Amino acid sequence: MSDDQVSLHVWRVPRRAVGSAMLRMAFARRHLSAVRFGKFMGTGTGSTFGPGDTDLTRWAAITVSDEPVRFPVWDAIAERQARVDLEPLVSRGSWSGHSPFRPTGGKTDGMVVALTRARLRPTRALRFWRAIGPVAREVADAPGLLARFGVGEAPIGWQGTVSVWRSTADLTTFAYRQPEHRAVIARTPADGWYAEELFARFAVREIVGDRTVLGWINEMADEELTER
Repeated sequence: MSDDQVSLHVWRVPRRAVGSAMLRMAFARRHLSAVRFGKFMGTGTGSTFGPGDTDLTRWAAITVSDEPVRFPVWDAIAERQARVDLEPLVSRGSWSGHSPFRPTGGKTDGMVVALTRARLRPTRALRFWRAIGPVAREVADAPGLLARFGVGEAPIGWQGTVSVWRSTADLTTFAYRQPEHRAVIARTPADGWYAEELFARFAVREIVGDRTVLGWINEMADEELTER
């Protein structure tokens, strides 16, 4: 097991606090001085991945550190929040020139989180958005999907997805057996959409807070969490 403290932090703010959230984003680096790697991100539903998908009432951060990280300035404006503590199992690619996650190569029988992140080439963005629409619709109905939302460091071109799955088997079934997703994977090398990309899979160590902030869509998972 990795000694890294990897956490996904998500906040839901009231509409009256959207301006305060955007101001915090402007000075986000000040709040990351104690972490080895960290990114603050806006979010969306993950339905279209375009600028129209943006959700200004939900914000997120991913951190890698030696000790647990908290963000009281964000907690102060949030009406709901959640933190997902993660163990990196697999990580491929880079993020802002870094390989932030040190994968253990381990396995888990429990829930997993998939994180995708890419920096789109401006000349390929429109083609990418056209191709990704069917995949977004397909994932919404995927068996074993517990939650999903889009993330991005900017409204256009710097984007990704976070999805929570009941098991590795459910994630793998979607990734390699659903026709639309397989088609996009096959097109990626030839179309050259990405200037930089990263995929990581994590075991869920703990979820603290309000799961609805994550876009929780499967209440059957409540029993699984309670048993743990």
